[in-house]
Amino acid sequence: MSNAKSVAFVATKMIPPSPPPSGSVGPIHWAREHLFPTPLNALLTLVSIAFVLWLTPEIIRWAFIDAVWKAGSLAECREIARAAGVEGSFACWAVINERFNQFMFGFYPSELYWRPILAFALLLVALAPVLFAHLPRKMLVFSAVYPFLAYWLIWGDSLWAPLSAMAGFAVAYAAFRALSGGVVQLGLAAAAAAAGLAAVLWWLFAASSAAEAMQAVLPLSIEHVESAKLGGFLLALILGVSGIAMSLPLGILLALGRKSDLPVLKGICVAFIEFIRGVPLITLLFVASTLLNYFLPPGTSFDLILRVVIMVTLFAAAYMAEVIRGGLAALPQGQYEAAAALGLDYWKSMRLVILPQALKISIPGIVNTFIGLFKDTTLVSVIGLLDPVGIIAPMRADSNWNGIVWEFYGFVALFFFIFCFGMSRYSMYLEGKLKTDHR
Repeated sequence: MSNAKSVAFVATKMIPPSPPPSGSVGPIHWAREHLFPTPLNALLTLVSIAFVLWLTPEIIRWAFIDAVWKAGSLAECREIARAAGVEGSFACWAVINERFNQFMFGFYPSELYWRPILAFALLLVALAPVLFAHLPRKMLVFSAVYPFLAYWLIWGDSLWAPLSAMAGFAVAYAAFRALSGGVVQLGLAAAAAAAGLAAVLWWLFAASSAAEAMQAVLPLSIEHVESAKLGGFLLALILGVSGIAMSLPLGILLALGRKSDLPVLKGICVAFIEFIRGVPLITLLFVASTLLNYFLPPGTSFDLILRVVIMVTLFAAAYMAEVIRGGLAALPQGQYEAAAALGLDYWKSMRLVILPQALKISIPGIVNTFIGLFKDTTLVSVIGLLDPVGIIAPMRADSNWNGIVWEFYGFVALFFFIFCFGMSRYSMYLEGKLKTDHR
């Protein structure tokens, strides 16, 4: 009997896990943990719910139930609402229907709407391989060509102008290959600087003449549209997409320059970043619109929208540099030592080891900078550009719609919310895709 009692029980299979207690999972548990954890939080939650329940029906009634969708003027909106028995305020969305094209394109010629529409459709194609890695990498060739194609579609004139601008990059590439490993043996940094100088010289002195010569031999052009006619959401997308696309690579270079061991390069980058971050964007826009002309040679014509794009890009790049510098500082020193142990030089270690990890860490800050830049494009209204906010003024000046306010700004707010919310959702998708830990 003593031997029988001493035999231990041995399980022959794994015991299945028991389900968690009902009070520790599900919506009730979530509400208890997040909405009612303390008496004070419970009171604030109840007050907030009561406020939302009181406000939401009023907004729905104003924006949808009592709203007028088709009318020719504000007075006609009021007559329609009065005939329907509406008492109190209501939304007159008829003004959006009436001025929708103006909101979208500004004063762009109506018979040429197909050009910005095509440019926007091609933008989606150009962004697809950049945003989604599973698409064929060959599509990146079109992504690189797209900015020049979009410029030609929107502004028009000779096709040889954007082609001659593209030729500047070919000149830079040829100069880099010749100076880094071909005719002359220079370091990568010196070859890159010389290649950049060659491209700048091409754009300043040769691009315009080459375009005019090719246009004389083979005329290829469409109707020119001046920048003063661009406005509305078209202008906001031009400024936002251009600034976002160019500020990221420039911000990376500034961040690397600020961490450089070369005193002169580091000093230039630090001075640029601190100066730009210490000056309001609206001041830079005034510099772009007025003061910049004083520093240009007499008779030089520099498009205002191009000047604004440059200033917005420089402004965003300074903030982007600090975001990326934070990602570089967050990496442990062992990553730099591991890259050096593999025998990688500076640029290869940055491209293959350091920057991919730093950019992954910096994704929230990068997207936050993008969203802020896209919303800051509304500041161009102070220098006379008719962005979605600036174009409201001439609409309200129309006697037929004088008195409407909330409908204009609500429609513009919805536009910016859709784009900014889309960027934030993509940021979350990218963070989840690049997540390497499985905790």
